[in-house]
Amino acid sequence: MTTQQMLSKFRKGITKYKMIKDGDKIAVGVSGGKDSVTLLKLLAEYQRFSPEKFELLAITVDLNFKHANPDYSLIKALCDEYNIPYIIEQTEIGQIVFDARQETNPCALCSKMRKGALYSVVKEHGFNKVALGHHADDLIDTLFLSLFYEGRLSTFAPKSYLDRTDLVMIRPMIMIEESDIVAYSKDLPIVKSCCPANTNTKREYIKQVYKHIGKQIPNVREMVFTALTHPERYCLFDKYESQIDEF
Repeated sequence: MTTQQMLSKFRKGITKYKMIKDGDKIAVGVSGGKDSVTLLKLLAEYQRFSPEKFELLAITVDLNFKHANPDYSLIKALCDEYNIPYIIEQTEIGQIVFDARQETNPCALCSKMRKGALYSVVKEHGFNKVALGHHADDLIDTLFLSLFYEGRLSTFAPKSYLDRTDLVMIRPMIMIEESDIVAYSKDLPIVKSCCPANTNTKREYIKQVYKHIGKQIPNVREMVFTALTHPERYCLFDKYESQIDEF
C-alpha cells in the first residue's frame, strides 16, 4: 500500500465531508498506535498539495501507566521531518483509571479523560480542529458496540462540532479500511500500547465476532459500511412513521 494509494481514499473522505477549510489549525491526536501515526503521516503529505492551506500540531496524551516508559522519539523525528510542532502532555490518567478507580470497564472513562486532556491542549494553543485516527472499520465496530451493549443504533460522525469546547472533530480516514492501515504502517514509527486492557475490550470482542462472520460472508464489512453511508439504504421505523397517514 503506497502513500499515493492511501491519499486517494483519504482525500475522498476529506472532500466528501468538507473536513478542512482554508486557514484551519488542526491538532492531531497521536497515541502512537498505527492509526494515529498513519493519520499524522497522511495529513502531513496531504498538506503539501491541499487546495486549502492549514496548520498542523501533533499532540500525544501520555497516560503514564505503571512500569511503562514509552519512547516517542521516533514520532518526534517524524514531526520534525514535516516541520510539525509536537507536544507530549503528561497525565496521571492510567493510574487513576486502573489503580485508584480500578474500573472493571476502563475504556469509557479512559477515553473521556484522554479526550478532555487533548482538547485542553488544543484550546490552549489556539487550534480550532481535532483530527482523530478512526477508520472505516471503527465506524462499523462502533455501530455494533452501541447495538449490542446499549440497545442503540448509533455510530460516530465523520465531522462533528463539540459545543462544550467550541472545537470541530474530524476523522479523515473514515473511508480507509484497517487492513490498508496495517499494511501501510509497517514502516512507520509505531509505539507499542502499554494499556493493561489492550487485548481484552468490548471493541476487540466485536472484531472477533466480525472475523467469525467473515468466514461465511467475506464482504460483510463492506456491506455494513455501505448501509451506514448511503442514505437510500436506510429503512427503519422512523422513516416509515412519517408515511403512516398516507395509506
